Amino acid sequence: MSKTSPATTLDRDEVVRFDELADSFWDPHGPMRPLHRMNPARLTFVRDTLVGRHGGSTASLRPLEDLRILDVGCGPGLVAEPLARMGASVTGVDPSERNIEIARTHAAAMDLAIDYRAGDSGSLVRAGIGSFDAVTCLEVIEHSADPDMLIADLAALLRPGGTLVLSTLNRTAASFLKAILAVEYLLGWLPRGTHSWKRFVTPAECARMMRAFGLRVSDVQGFDYAPARDAFVLSRNRDTNYIMTAIRD
Repeated sequence: MSKTSPATTLDRDEVVRFDELADSFWDPHGPMRPLHRMNPARLTFVRDTLVGRHGGSTASLRPLEDLRILDVGCGPGLVAEPLARMGASVTGVDPSERNIEIARTHAAAMDLAIDYRAGDSGSLVRAGIGSFDAVTCLEVIEHSADPDMLIADLAALLRPGGTLVLSTLNRTAASFLKAILAVEYLLGWLPRGTHSWKRFVTPAECARMMRAFGLRVSDVQGFDYAPARDAFVLSRNRDTNYIMTAIRD
């Protein structure tokens, strides 16, 4: 009898694409430049959200002490490493084996203990790994072959009362002009074809999926690019990039 492969959130073409980019991820001036410009604002949101939900102090050098955090789609560790420096016990999962190899090497060089695993969210669910205090899934869902399944996995990996922080791209005319036409074709900040506008997910669609799997949305914020600072900042404008928090009931 043939065995059926487990359902997956993975798009194999996307995995290949990010395998090819893996060696340049840590270069702040390389193909992943926009992520480096966005990372401080993303991390500020994650830190402040988790401190507000789970205790601690934003003034502390280790405000996330004792929290178990899973970073889904961790890449080479751009988010996982800062979370570990803030005191969290971090697990990172990514389907790109090359990204995981780089993540492990980079973390070792930084003297950081991070549990990196090659796979997708579903592989952790099937292995019975879960009960995390928080799960981060940043700029991942727009690359998923099955967003509903991804959200179901994220909910299953959280403990009751745990916090999901998810960021992605809204599907609007503005996001097409800025995130694809400008960033990929005019400015060349990302390789052409990195994103498909049809795969962008609106905040309302994300909220619907989250509710379906027992997650309650508690906050949604946007990002704006500040040219004078060459960085993204948190804002009320959600027409392109946004970040949201949901709690597992």
